[in-house]
Amino acid sequence: MSISAALNSALGGLNASSRQVQAISNNLANALTPGYAPRRLELSSQPTQLGGGVQVTALTRDVNESLLNDRRRADSAVAASTTSAAFFAEMERLLGTPEDGQSITARLADLEGSLISATVRPEENARLQTAVLRAGEVTLALNTASDWVQSLRSEAEIQIERDVTNANDYLRQLATLNSQIVDARNRGTAAAAFEDQRSLVMDQLAEIMPLRVFQRDNGAIAIYTPTGAGLLDGSPAELSFTATNLITPQMTQAGGLLSGLEINGRPVPTDGPGSPIAGGRLAANFELRDQLAVDTQGATDPGLFTDAGAVFDPTNEVGLAGRVSVSDAVRPEAGGDYWRLRDGLYAAAPGAPGDASVLQNIADALSDQGTLASGNLGGSARSVSGHASAMLSYFGQQRLSLDQTVSFAQANQAGLVETELSLGVNSDEELQRLLLVEQAFAANARLIQTAGDMLDQLLGI
Repeated sequence: MSISAALNSALGGLNASSRQVQAISNNLANALTPGYAPRRLELSSQPTQLGGGVQVTALTRDVNESLLNDRRRADSAVAASTTSAAFFAEMERLLGTPEDGQSITARLADLEGSLISATVRPEENARLQTAVLRAGEVTLALNTASDWVQSLRSEAEIQIERDVTNANDYLRQLATLNSQIVDARNRGTAAAAFEDQRSLVMDQLAEIMPLRVFQRDNGAIAIYTPTGAGLLDGSPAELSFTATNLITPQMTQAGGLLSGLEINGRPVPTDGPGSPIAGGRLAANFELRDQLAVDTQGATDPGLFTDAGAVFDPTNEVGLAGRVSVSDAVRPEAGGDYWRLRDGLYAAAPGAPGDASVLQNIADALSDQGTLASGNLGGSARSVSGHASAMLSYFGQQRLSLDQTVSFAQANQAGLVETELSLGVNSDEELQRLLLVEQAFAANARLIQTAGDMLDQLLGI
């Protein structure tokens, strides 16, 4: 080997060593930086006709893409299950347990007790008044629960709008980062910082909806939903949603009164396994708004109670909890009288004070296990208290089931995050590599010194 070739090789080695020191120092400095992936310098031998030695070919990010995709799917599952579990926990709290004196089941028990008391002494106006007041407490509890459910639907609507807006922003950011990464690679400059930022943005998008990511040869990525709907492949997709300021119980997407979701102007299903957004927070909020909360706003009994002052229509159960009210016939403030609770809601004049037959009929209607059927509560005939208990049981079972789903999703997510972190920057490994680079640097420096000594001897001849 000639002296000039040796010098070229040594200079190439010094350059590679300095670049490696820079990469290692960046790794150590960013060991705790979210989204940072360890940098690795790729080296190759330089052709002899170009002077030989070593050359730096690329600075790459050391990431496990398969693990990263699994962790993002886990993020989507946690976001979806947490949203649904929070709804059922809230509904269980609203209904309350029988031990809670303010719960709907406790209010119904109080009403039944007051009616039984009135049947014992039907001539006492105070007992009739108490029964009417207890009936009013039942309707107030139902109305309050219905209003709260409506507020949950409105919150879901707001969250849907926010997620759609954020998803569009993230897709535009990803398109920009794709362009920056491709440009950097074409210029031969490092693109790792752009790739770190792109990974962070994808993490945020994955909470909204599950993603399938495909790596392109030029460094760009393409993103699709699990069902194959394109979100980013060159240009970003545009998600469309129109929020409604005021949602009433009868308003649903199926009825055309609430907005669905469009991707690039084409409507897409928001529920079911065929939905492109199934499995993320966006789909969970659509389900809450269009199904879970709608099914919740169910029924009570006819007779003493009215459907906003009218006769209850069994085909129009949705929203009844918000419309149910005590008949004006027994409310003095509405022109009625307490005695009508005893003598009949439409009686023209008071009857025999000791006749408790009407009161007994009302009490029987509340407690009869086989007179009230509800399509929204499974179709089985139950008493009013039975329906309330069935709904409370349903919410409790759903909450427990979803709590288990959340626990599993979070455990899966935690395991994947732990594995991902274990593949991140390893300080001990980086320091060992630094020692090796230091030795290589010293060897190349020694070679240059030796070549210099040889040149000095040749010049002195």
